[in-house]
Amino acid sequence: MKVVCNKVREEKKSRATAAVSTNDPSEVAQLVDRAAGGNFEAFGQLYGIYLDRIYRYAFHQVQDRMTAEDITEEVFVKAWKAIKSCKGKGETFSAWIYRIAHNHIINTLRNTQKLTSIEIEMENIAGNINLNQEVEMKLEQQELTEMIADLPQNQRQVVVLKFIEGLDNRETGKIMGKSEGAVRILQMRALTTLRQKIGGGKYGTGS
Repeated sequence: MKVVCNKVREEKKSRATAAVSTNDPSEVAQLVDRAAGGNFEAFGQLYGIYLDRIYRYAFHQVQDRMTAEDITEEVFVKAWKAIKSCKGKGETFSAWIYRIAHNHIINTLRNTQKLTSIEIEMENIAGNINLNQEVEMKLEQQELTEMIADLPQNQRQVVVLKFIEGLDNRETGKIMGKSEGAVRILQMRALTTLRQKIGGGKYGTGS
């Protein structure tokens, strides 16, 4: 494991030189196949593409820089060990590595007794027509970042994955192990709470 960790750290130093488009799924799929065949240079390029994304995802969950860094390194060590299972499955690599990160984050929060247990129930929420746009316009503001950190764990993950990482309901559900319907419910609950906070309302929905 130490050897892999050292290699990962070396790749971190040189990731700025990786000439790989982060928006080309076919190029990523080719790198995945090469990495699955044992090519560590290809894995290093994948590392360069996903490092900041995985770190950002972890940080928004744990709200601690060092813990997020530790989680990120563990994710890539585990990914390298299991990369052979991704042979021919390059199109699902993004969801796969986010899922590894998701599991590490949940375990970390459980170990530190910070995981919040929430009950998901069906409910109709009115007045959300322009809410997505309203939230997206404010995502870069520090105040909203702090508001997101106060959301229950599952709601926070949906907001981070959908509005910060730009994933759709299917990808988000795959990472979180939930149906698209459950993702939509969590999103509505989270956005309703955020709208109340943005508008100066009470914290939480009271439900």
